Amino acid sequence: MKQFPYFDLSRHNTFRMKVRCALYLEIEKEEELLKLDWNALPQPVMVLGGGSNLLFTGNYPGTILHINILTQQGYTFGAGVVFDDFCAWAAQEGLWGPENLSLIPGECGASAVQNIGAYGVEAKDIIAGIRAFDRQEGKFVDIDPADCEYGYRTSRFKTEWKGRFVITAVTYRLSKEPRPVLDYGGVRKALEATGHTGALTPQIIRDTIIGIRRKKLPDPAETGSAGSFFCNPVISREQFDKVVAIAREDNGPDYQVPHYEVDDRIKVPAAWMIEQCGFKGRVLGGAQVYPNQPLVIVNASGEASPEEIIGLEQQVIDGVKAKYGITLHPEVEHV
Repeated sequence: MKQFPYFDLSRHNTFRMKVRCALYLEIEKEEELLKLDWNALPQPVMVLGGGSNLLFTGNYPGTILHINILTQQGYTFGAGVVFDDFCAWAAQEGLWGPENLSLIPGECGASAVQNIGAYGVEAKDIIAGIRAFDRQEGKFVDIDPADCEYGYRTSRFKTEWKGRFVITAVTYRLSKEPRPVLDYGGVRKALEATGHTGALTPQIIRDTIIGIRRKKLPDPAETGSAGSFFCNPVISREQFDKVVAIAREDNGPDYQVPHYEVDDRIKVPAAWMIEQCGFKGRVLGGAQVYPNQPLVIVNASGEASPEEIIGLEQQVIDGVKAKYGITLHPEVEHV
């Protein structure tokens, strides 16, 4: 166990917010969790993975706990394993499941909390089991994914279980049988453009997804961001009809609004709404709506403050609400 008081978190959050925590603890073995005097730690205690889906709004007054367990046993990966390293391993082994999730930043433990998703696949689709330390009971437990109430970018780990469980490992459900998911986000079109019309492999899909993401999204190593900042709204058909009417007033009577059917509701890309409202490339201080993908807010200057990120976020929310009557909700957790 490694302990660092008054620790600089600027390299431990992909937004690169220059903030500190009262204490930073790095756990490398499960048994170290049993030795912790939880009540003696600066409060509150928050588990931090790769810091890729959050915005620190200021210094953190409590303890940041990083689970740096890097083990692998079969299809079970330690919580600290970089999620894309897991995706790369699966593709190399010819195993289907996580290829559409390639290049999503973060760690395996966080994948089970956030229910990360992209290009028609979510983490819940491939998670077979979760091992965690139950702070309430003081023991390790195995959690059935069916009990996690997974939804769009959410789970019980983010609601009623928040702060209770510390995930130490995730077991994934992988397949040797081909299971390509192609009909979302232009994956099929990208495959055709690169000449892949025959038999597909997980590696081919992974390479295609990486190519799409690199064209649209900023490289966290170069530009601070938390990835997709807003959730895509899922609305009623009545609301969707109103969106279509407004869009056709702006773009012509035959204009087709991008959307996806979700049971009896409609998912509309937040990026499309943000761009239609004129926010693509919008700047506020050091913060910017990313020009290549308006779903993303970036620390464009490298010196953006939390207040500038939040201010730009609110401008986008207010603008979309005023035009379409729909309230966007951030996917990024504000801490």
